Amino acid sequence: MTISLYMNHHAPSAITEGLRSKGVDVVTAYEDGAEQYDDDRLLARASELGRVLFSQDDDLLAIAQRWIAAGKPFAGLIYGHQRALGIGRAVQDLELIAKASRPEDMQSRVQFLPLR
Repeated sequence: MTISLYMNHHAPSAITEGLRSKGVDVVTAYEDGAEQYDDDRLLARASELGRVLFSQDDDLLAIAQRWIAAGKPFAGLIYGHQRALGIGRAVQDLELIAKASRPEDMQSRVQFLPLR
């Protein structure tokens, strides 16, 4: 089973388009009508849908750590710092994670990009 992704509203559309061209299941917060959600609600929404959230927002790291510490489950967070992750590398790494991982591999976990 593969992982389905949920893109934060700040994620570049080129990443979403690149992933879709490679057959990755992606939904954006904008498409879901969640572009105005705060970060806590966005992580919850992605989890409700069984999708791992991709973000380049530092605040989501703190939220995910709080949820982990509190034992509050979520579907997973993939974080890539804007300055350390180009579009091509983001597409490549996200495709690898989506196609090679299972949902339980990402459960309540934070994965940093770029992959080494």
